[in-house]
Amino acid sequence: MSFAEPSLLALALLAPLSAALALWLWRRRLAADGAWAAPGLWVRLARRTSQKRIGVAVAALALAVLGAALALARPRWGVSTEQIERRGVDVVFVLDSSLSMAAFDVAPSRLEAAKTLLRRLAAAMPENRLGLVQTEGEGIALSPLTLDAAAIDLMLDTVEPGSLSVPGTELATGLSRAIGLFPEGSERHRALILLSDGEDHRGDLDGEIERLKKAGIVVSAIGIGTAAGSPLKVPGADDGEPQSPNSPDGFKRDHDGQVVISRLHEDALEKMAQATGGVYLRAANAGLDPAPIARRIAEISGRSLAKDEVEALEERFQWPLGLAALALLLHLAVRPFAPRPIAKEAAR
Repeated sequence: MSFAEPSLLALALLAPLSAALALWLWRRRLAADGAWAAPGLWVRLARRTSQKRIGVAVAALALAVLGAALALARPRWGVSTEQIERRGVDVVFVLDSSLSMAAFDVAPSRLEAAKTLLRRLAAAMPENRLGLVQTEGEGIALSPLTLDAAAIDLMLDTVEPGSLSVPGTELATGLSRAIGLFPEGSERHRALILLSDGEDHRGDLDGEIERLKKAGIVVSAIGIGTAAGSPLKVPGADDGEPQSPNSPDGFKRDHDGQVVISRLHEDALEKMAQATGGVYLRAANAGLDPAPIARRIAEISGRSLAKDEVEALEERFQWPLGLAALALLLHLAVRPFAPRPIAKEAAR
């Protein structure tokens, strides 16, 4: 046997204290009655007082206090087995980490803002399985579907602009890799969240959109960036490396020597979300509230993700509580001054 609240067992000390207090009150009452009554009359009245009845009343009160204290401490014994089922949706995040995501029109950068939003979304969906795909010129699965959101947070720390071996921006490769993470038979419980500035060198996402629709995947997208955009730093420009003659100021330039301005391209992102029944949001800063996407995913029918059998001790507070109630009723029912039978009184 164990107690869920062992600290409350100290309340059991109130049982002998309550018994001592009740006994003292009875003696004080009897002494007060004797002081008011005539000596001859009090002798006859005192005969009607049963010391046993008083003892039973005092003991019942102490037992009631003890039972209440034990009930509050919640005794437990005996083992019961419960099956816990966890239901949710499979959600894969696709994070664009191309060089354009290093643009700083969204402070401190598009990629850092995307990471912040992704972490916020993961925290809002603790009941779902989450996966993470990084995409540039290729798509890499950084985390398979898992119930451990901490794994997603850990892998995000490794994502940097242009960190994959194949440079460029082809969202289709990341989307294709994400589709492969979903298990078979989960077509009604799939969601994908794309965080990108929408730049796509291939420029043809229609085929991937059709694949997403056939796979039953609800795609929501967050466009990171602004219409005004910002210039892009050449990789290594902030590390003290010698600058190229084509970019003496450290900014990326086109063939004509003009500074390249990277802007948000949200047409493809909106189209993808609308075609699959998802939500599109524009993020001009990291303070965007992603709750509409979390609510949309919550509307998707969840499926069983995990089943666990948990053994727990049975709660038995009902027994001491019932004992306390019976003892209290006995305390109230006992009449220490119960009159003797009339026939015996008349014979005296």
